[in-house]
Amino acid sequence: MGALASFALVGSPAQALEPYAVAGDAIPAPLGGLVGNAARGRALVLDRTRGNCLICHQAPEPNEPFQGTIGPPLAGVGARLEPGQLRLRLVDASRLNPATVMPPYFRTEGLRDVALQYRDRPALTVQEIEDVVAYLASLRTP
Repeated sequence: MGALASFALVGSPAQALEPYAVAGDAIPAPLGGLVGNAARGRALVLDRTRGNCLICHQAPEPNEPFQGTIGPPLAGVGARLEPGQLRLRLVDASRLNPATVMPPYFRTEGLRDVALQYRDRPALTVQEIEDVVAYLASLRTP
């Protein structure tokens, strides 16, 4: 049995909510039925102002300085997790581990200390989530 959740589709607070279904430890279906682009996803993962993934994770990107060690390494994550599992972790990892330090990239409710200009907006859009999922799923080698 999956749970149904709703979160903002893109950056505008007035937009409709996008439903998705959680099944176990995954969101099996792509958000909005969109197809991700791994190259755009890679750019988001490496972007220190948007995804900012490298603050906590180490990526298989030897030319990127100052990579984190708090989260698990991203090398080989596509071999360890299915796209739906990656999707849920990006959308809201606290659904799997309430004590996680991983920020929810596609949740707008129950957040604290959010700057006014970012309130009622997810950190990443539906397309950006799918792009990051495509990139992470392509990382098959440890």
